[in-house]
Amino acid sequence: MDVNKRKFPSWAHAFTSDWELTHPGFKETISNINGGLLFSHGENWKVMRRYTITTLRDFGMGKSSIEEKIVDECDKLIQQFQSFKGKPFDCSVIINAAVANIIVSLVLGHRMDYEDPTFLRLMSLTNDNVRLAGSPMILIFNLLPSIFSLFPGSHKSMVKNIEEICAFIRKTFIKHVKELDANDQRSFIDAYLVRQKEEEKNPQTFFDDLNLISLVRNLFTAGMETTTTTIRWGLLLMVKHTEIQEKIQDEISSVIGSSPPRYDHRFKMPYTTAVIHEIQRFASIVPMNLPHETTKDVNFKGYFIPKGTHIIPLLYSVLHDKTQFAEPDNFNPNHFLDSRGNFVKKDAFMPFSAGRRVCAGENLAKMELFLFFTSLLQKFHFRLPPGVTDVNLTPEIGAVTPPALYSICAISRV
Repeated sequence: MDVNKRKFPSWAHAFTSDWELTHPGFKETISNINGGLLFSHGENWKVMRRYTITTLRDFGMGKSSIEEKIVDECDKLIQQFQSFKGKPFDCSVIINAAVANIIVSLVLGHRMDYEDPTFLRLMSLTNDNVRLAGSPMILIFNLLPSIFSLFPGSHKSMVKNIEEICAFIRKTFIKHVKELDANDQRSFIDAYLVRQKEEEKNPQTFFDDLNLISLVRNLFTAGMETTTTTIRWGLLLMVKHTEIQEKIQDEISSVIGSSPPRYDHRFKMPYTTAVIHEIQRFASIVPMNLPHETTKDVNFKGYFIPKGTHIIPLLYSVLHDKTQFAEPDNFNPNHFLDSRGNFVKKDAFMPFSAGRRVCAGENLAKMELFLFFTSLLQKFHFRLPPGVTDVNLTPEIGAVTPPALYSICAISRV
């Protein structure tokens, strides 16, 4: 599909005055932003979402095959934590690499080494853009693009980052094209390229290169950032609430013992399950969700909302609703437990959003959270570094809100 026929985001044209001349790939980059899953709409979104969910399932999402990959990655993450021998360290990059490797293995067909410079750069670019997306400059720029496009700032840094990520993805799928065997599809990219080949004579196909680049970038962002941030919040909260950490470890010892955790263990671990849900609720890592748009005129509680209105679904307000949670501003696993200690589902628990645009990777994220979290708490006691007496629970600014950088000590339980 011709890039010029793509519907650009309303703010995209603001760059053309000074960016298009110096960046030949500008149109591709901006069109890429509006393709794929996260920011696409209409028929393109329907086709890409259906294809993405089906293909990821074919490669193991939600199945035992992907569970094995997560368990193996948990073991490698534990080895990294053990290498610090109980001394303080910043766990953010290591956790990010472990989580990222799950989606990387699905998309590219192989994992990457934690020290791989390309892998580290890819994570850095992705994390930087998530942070920039929630910065005041970006928010102001989206309101007044024609004015602020004339000035340097976060908006131009984001485009540069996107260009570099797209260049990596483009180089990667070109390599996959050269090695492609339709009878031996090893990754999401392989499957997409086979489908693209099948539809090459269809002038209305959505399976073009730009959608592939955008899909992979979306999967990297969603697959790396949100789960990583949730685990980082979880470890920080365990350091603050050591009594909760100890209760989880007692349940792990009782149900799992010294064997590697498996996803089915969650059915016998109501307290750990409640804690993981409470971490997601308390941290509310995507507080403003992604922007939505009304597809028809809507009357809602006396307000008329015309078709095409941009809507910001404030997930934070639901996850911190006083009518749904007894102590919304406090970390309390009892929000998800009944009087007998059984896990209780809550309709207001929607960290993955809701409706037709609910997170496509929800099932994968749930499996990752349980396996990474229980594996780490099975092997380590987490404590503050010597001399540090308090925990900073103030989130950083971003489209995803991580905790401020912190150091912890991982003390072996063996």
